[in-house]
Amino acid sequence: MGPYCDLSQLMALRWSVKNLSLPKAKSVSRPQSGQHQSRFKGRGMEFAEVRVYQPGDDIRSIDWKVTARRQTPHTKIFNEERERPLLIVCDQSQSQFFGSQRTFKSVRAAETAALFAWTALEHNDKVGGIVFSERGHREVKPARNRKSIMKMLSYISDFNNSLSITPPTETDNFTFNDALNETIRLAKPGTMIIIISDFLHMGVSTEKQLSRLSKHNELIMLRTFDPIEEELPPPGFYPVSDGNETLLINSKSETARQNYIDWADTHKDTLKSLARKFKAAYIQVSTHKDTAETLQRVLLTLKAS
Repeated sequence: MGPYCDLSQLMALRWSVKNLSLPKAKSVSRPQSGQHQSRFKGRGMEFAEVRVYQPGDDIRSIDWKVTARRQTPHTKIFNEERERPLLIVCDQSQSQFFGSQRTFKSVRAAETAALFAWTALEHNDKVGGIVFSERGHREVKPARNRKSIMKMLSYISDFNNSLSITPPTETDNFTFNDALNETIRLAKPGTMIIIISDFLHMGVSTEKQLSRLSKHNELIMLRTFDPIEEELPPPGFYPVSDGNETLLINSKSETARQNYIDWADTHKDTLKSLARKFKAAYIQVSTHKDTAETLQRVLLTLKAS
């Protein structure tokens, strides 16, 4: 796909989500008539099982056919479905504007955001999001309609196409933590929050912000990466430029190669540790692999867990 995406491509991903589904909402204990637990959604009732009547059960839920057959009062148990809006936080900052072969991390982030948005709409969930870079952010409040998704994808496309090798100026100072603060403000309890980023610019307050988000919401931390960020290319000399200066990397040095791998492993281990701490799902999306196929495989794993 190259260094940029466009709105039509993000729209076309709608037809790639037929086999995708988001993880189910976590079970939440909530008082009902009786002693059972349920998942509360507020959108309807889902039959769960029939069991022996217990004091406190709603007599209106008695299953009279089973009661007559077994000569013992039995009652129907229901799970209440909990409405779970989806909030997508899409990082389009300067560090995402990188890729060594097929495409850039910023493009993979845009595609992933679009796939999650279309998947949620396919399952009739509310979708909203925040897209940000050093230059600021735009937000879309969660809604259950195609218009809100189109608005969000339009913002993502605009931010993506504004990226360049020109570094941000001193006035371009919107940070990853600023984006998390906006997420805290926008997210209502019970929201599934998907943070799509390379997570290279976490600050001293990041852990505290993730903790606040995880208390009443479900988190998915999705890391975009390019394989060259995890291991240097074959031994040789490689010029790397930011548009102003050029640095010559000597990948022949075994020490340099090992230090590079150690740094990459530390970064991944930090993210995995944070994910475990806040009971968040951790996903990685490579610039070298198809986004839809990667998500399908990972989401099936999350669904089974």
